[in-house]
Amino acid sequence: MPQMTSEDIVDVYETMAVITDQMLRAANDSDWDRLAELEQQCALHVRQLKENEPQPLAGPQRVKKIDAIRRMLAADRQIRDLTTPWMARLSALINNTSTERRVARAYGI
Repeated sequence: MPQMTSEDIVDVYETMAVITDQMLRAANDSDWDRLAELEQQCALHVRQLKENEPQPLAGPQRVKKIDAIRRMLAADRQIRDLTTPWMARLSALINNTSTERRVARAYGI
């Protein structure tokens, strides 16, 4: 695969920022399946950047990259705020179900 240009690199970061915004919308809608699909898409772009070992950017491209990263981080913070309570409820449910099974086994219920 040919080396990515500065514009290619910026495009990937901006695409990732768009995907992260879509992830935030999915989290707001409690659409966990969609959120997981979008996470996979974002991971593909991360892999693309890692495989091409992009060179440091300068000037306007660097500013665009930093802006995209800031947008992703802001959305990620909001996604975590939305998913943390959901994950806690899911964990409690799993633990509760596990406890119920142990009690049922212990007492032959």
